[in-house]
Amino acid sequence: MSAHETPAPVLEPQFGSHAQQDFARSFGMWVFLSSELLFFGPLLFGYLYLRMHYPQATGMASRHTDMLLGTVNTAVLLTSSFCMALAGHAAQHGKDMRGRRRAARLLALTALLGIAFLAIKGFEWHQEFDEHLFPGVGFRPDDATDPATVHGIELFFLLYFAATGLHALHLLIGVSACVWLMVVLRHPPPRGPGNEAVELAGLYWHFVDAVWIFLYPLLYLTARSGG
Repeated sequence: MSAHETPAPVLEPQFGSHAQQDFARSFGMWVFLSSELLFFGPLLFGYLYLRMHYPQATGMASRHTDMLLGTVNTAVLLTSSFCMALAGHAAQHGKDMRGRRRAARLLALTALLGIAFLAIKGFEWHQEFDEHLFPGVGFRPDDATDPATVHGIELFFLLYFAATGLHALHLLIGVSACVWLMVVLRHPPPRGPGNEAVELAGLYWHFVDAVWIFLYPLLYLTARSGG
């Protein structure tokens, strides 16, 4: 073996083959991601309840969100998923350390795009705080006076901050995983992780991306052009 070739991944003693080991890791990640739906599921059901019982207030509240920033963030996150997919391909098909280093560079770009998403989201939250749209004593939407409508708008923003905050937390975890991988991929196994680690991180990243694809139309586009 040359100095630049990547050693074969280590087979754990509880597995009979590398294929079985890879399947167990992938299956475990899918089970984990399924459990993560328990965090977002109640918020989505809460949104459906709000949409059915406060349709006018939900539409009014949605028009308070910044659609431009939401759309830019959607593009940023989709681009980051593309970079993550390229990183997985580079790690999987790179036959030596050059492939792992290329994967590390793509993971760095993915992490930077994730940080850009969080920065834009933080700026958007700051705007909403300044407009008194954070639920609580100081909540004051400027286009509603009816108590029932104000209550519906406040419930919308309660769900909005809960959903986007939870999503941002998951994205921060994904960014941390990318940073860790981009550092340790510069070392071959067993000191560094196997290529399957990039694939598992990619599954998590794409899950976070998919959650945002659901949140974006619900929070930003609902009744945008209606009354």
